[in-house]
Amino acid sequence: MTAKVILNPYSNRWKAQARWPQAEAALKAAGVDFSLVISERPHHIIELAEQAARDGFSPIIAAGGDGTVGEVVNGIARAAASEGADLGPLGVMPLGTANDLACNVGLPLDLTAAARVIASGHTRRLDVCRANDLYFVNNSAIALEPYVTLIQQRITWISGIMRYLVAAVRGVLDRPLWMAKAVWDGGQYEGPLSLLTVGNNPRTGGFYMTPHADPYDGKLTFVYGFVPSRRRMFALLPRALKPGEGNYVEAAEIHEEATTRLEIHLEQPSPAHVDGEIFSLDIRDLTYSIQPGRLKLLMPGE
Repeated sequence: MTAKVILNPYSNRWKAQARWPQAEAALKAAGVDFSLVISERPHHIIELAEQAARDGFSPIIAAGGDGTVGEVVNGIARAAASEGADLGPLGVMPLGTANDLACNVGLPLDLTAAARVIASGHTRRLDVCRANDLYFVNNSAIALEPYVTLIQQRITWISGIMRYLVAAVRGVLDRPLWMAKAVWDGGQYEGPLSLLTVGNNPRTGGFYMTPHADPYDGKLTFVYGFVPSRRRMFALLPRALKPGEGNYVEAAEIHEEATTRLEIHLEQPSPAHVDGEIFSLDIRDLTYSIQPGRLKLLMPGE
């Protein structure tokens, strides 16, 4: 079958567009038969992916960053025959800034190697998460994390992971606060909230926000906490860069849980994102759920 490549030229501040000739050559060298469509506006990727799925292209290849992958998944899901129908196969050509999904699941960042993975046709089933009516495969959050995302979108004088770090520092200095109620399998919390992040994978934006998340376990892993002082938040920030022992979730103020469903109500509106893409600036109610093993992701063979 013919593959459909969906290119997000804006990924990594237009660097994806500049790298496309290299990605194109890698796919052709790997023997992947494909046609190309290019996103032209916000959320266009979702429309392109939905049409590609309805037209029977297989696999569908996301050429961009984590937000591109997430929007492709949403488009494929729109075209699915039912809520539980399989999605994919999906391939990834990593042209983004952080490429967190690729790093989390062991996809190669080298474009030649990534093209060979796609050509191999080997897939592994990945859990798909849902936030209200949107899907994500890596990470979603309310409160501090999307607050920081909005800051980094305004930063133009730094590129790469360093941009996320600078934005995080600025976000901590602002010390935003929300009053929240959260209910999940066997637990609940009501009170002040600094952050709440939901992970299908451990890493997002270079930070290990949900360090024990597993995209194959059929569970959402979420972390929440209230940190009252800027000094304490700055002390915890570098610990979010640690993937293992010493991560910030070990702090007394921070809590990590696993669940199949999470319902959140906020007294004050918060921005929210899925896979790094802001979908609301003022959300108050949000329900998360999990769809185990729904996505067939093209992966290196074992």
